[in-house]
Amino acid sequence: MNIQINTDNHIEGNERLQAFLQDKIANAFSRFENHLTRIEVHLSDENAGKSGPNDKRCVLEARPEGRTPMTVTANADTIESVVNNAIDKMKKVLDTEFGKSNGGR
Repeated sequence: MNIQINTDNHIEGNERLQAFLQDKIANAFSRFENHLTRIEVHLSDENAGKSGPNDKRCVLEARPEGRTPMTVTANADTIESVVNNAIDKMKKVLDTEFGKSNGGR
């Protein structure tokens, strides 16, 4: 499973953030890794660096082998919160798609 992380011009996609997200995504979706070819993370700050409620956005796209890509979107105040929210949403989508009982296997 390949993990690709994209940020807009208002979120610094530094090495530390990349490593944190790579690890978090890999752990969160490890039970689905046999079915997923790639997960893409798109992070953006919707009001261009100004402070505001729910201004961080995360679009998470999972690409299952031989199936149509699945996408979820989340908004929150912080990068960590928005990523966690998107992960939770995507897990629900993947559980529905691959079945909870067999853990995606």
